[in-house]
Amino acid sequence: MTGTMPSLATVGPPRLLAGLDETAWMDRAAHTAVHGPAPELNVRELTALAEDIGLRGRGGAGFLFARKLRAVTDSLRRTGSGAAVVVNGSEGEPGCLKDTALLLFAPHLVLDGAVLAAKALGAHEVAVGVTRSDVEESLRRAIAERGSAGPGIGVTRLPERFVTGESSALVRGIDGGPALPSGRRIRTSDSGLGGVPTLLSNTETFAQLAVAARLGAMGYGAVGLPTEPGTVMLTVAGTHVVETPTGLPIPYVLELCGTAPGQGVLVGGYHGGWLPPDAARAATVSRDSLAAVDGVLGAGALLPLPETTCPVGETVRVAGWLAEQSAGQCGPCALGLPALADALADAADGGGQHALDTVRTRIAAVERRGACSHPDGSTRFVSSALTVFAEEFAAHALGHGCGRPTLGALPLPAAERTRAASPTARIGGPAPAPAEQMLVDWTLCRGHGLCADLLPGLLRLGSDGYPERAVIPVPGRMRQRALRAVRRCPALALRVEVAG
Repeated sequence: MTGTMPSLATVGPPRLLAGLDETAWMDRAAHTAVHGPAPELNVRELTALAEDIGLRGRGGAGFLFARKLRAVTDSLRRTGSGAAVVVNGSEGEPGCLKDTALLLFAPHLVLDGAVLAAKALGAHEVAVGVTRSDVEESLRRAIAERGSAGPGIGVTRLPERFVTGESSALVRGIDGGPALPSGRRIRTSDSGLGGVPTLLSNTETFAQLAVAARLGAMGYGAVGLPTEPGTVMLTVAGTHVVETPTGLPIPYVLELCGTAPGQGVLVGGYHGGWLPPDAARAATVSRDSLAAVDGVLGAGALLPLPETTCPVGETVRVAGWLAEQSAGQCGPCALGLPALADALADAADGGGQHALDTVRTRIAAVERRGACSHPDGSTRFVSSALTVFAEEFAAHALGHGCGRPTLGALPLPAAERTRAASPTARIGGPAPAPAEQMLVDWTLCRGHGLCADLLPGLLRLGSDGYPERAVIPVPGRMRQRALRAVRRCPALALRVEVAG
């Protein structure tokens, strides 16, 4: 996603995006002129404010911010240690750009919220984790403008992958370790950055906090629903970023961005779920409204599916990408998600009712068994697609198909978008790719032999039961089978890469 620039718009009085109609990057002077000086609140006042406005995390899970503050303050009382504040600016979701927009154009608003929380908690450190070079540059410029007063602020560039935004992965990465989920059920409020109690939330949450501290609870609640006051930032169709009051009809938001519900709307991103057209037309930008139609706001993404593209093919593309984003640290994720993606592809290729039943079996084998939320979020996406596009999946499984090409309407990183846009990119069709080779990692290989069964004629086993060669050229016609072998290797000892 590096280099993708969001198109910005507001509906009603702008709050987070205020002033950006006059400048492309809000420096400290312009920021102060628009928003006013940053206030200071003690932890009791800050917690009360967050509770009064019902502020929730805007990164996906939607935890109450006041509850996070209380958890950190409770840990501080027990341990007597210092605290830290972490801003999650990684946004590894291909269909999300709202946090990127804030960090690129209004970084001081985000930093105001983080510093406000740090001062209230007595924390001496604010750490921001990002994955894009342009976001890192924007933050470093803003930090330099702020000088050395107050808590120290640092920014860390982390690998650009989906699981980087998981809380333990983010903290480990900032601490200098691998940006991968730890798999341990330890809350960051108990032990986070540097082992101290840590307040961690996403970019928009801290920006909303900064606005609310300036306006107060009543002023903040002057916009939006009484039960869900304020504004929400949304990414629409993977390109438009909109700040809207809560309660606005979702069809109006889509229309503002030049689109419509189409065949359905994916709400909450690739760990969210699909709304059929009728439900999308009836829903508003509200957690309660979306919950009534079994939807979740999640990461704030609205991804409508145009009538011209194949919903089955789009689901297969995204499921395959989600499988590739596994941290490779637990079986349900490293083996279960690739197996689910393979089963989906088999069903899309006309594998019959048995293939669809296999998909559901794979989902059941993965759910609630992962070391982090990635497996559950991925299966939620697939399960929702199976429900909303049931007729299309049945038609594909029976070999009839739906007659539509897969156009790549759901955003994926650049290489995957290029493959999806190719005229030959169809369900079961060839995918153009550069010359590739399969590599065997001898430090991991355990001689299971499954790879030879999956790739007869390409990979041969020696007399000792191990592959004869460590580097094997992969013909284009066998690329998909080679990738399947990589996914199914029990020891994770295979990989496919472009030949050097």
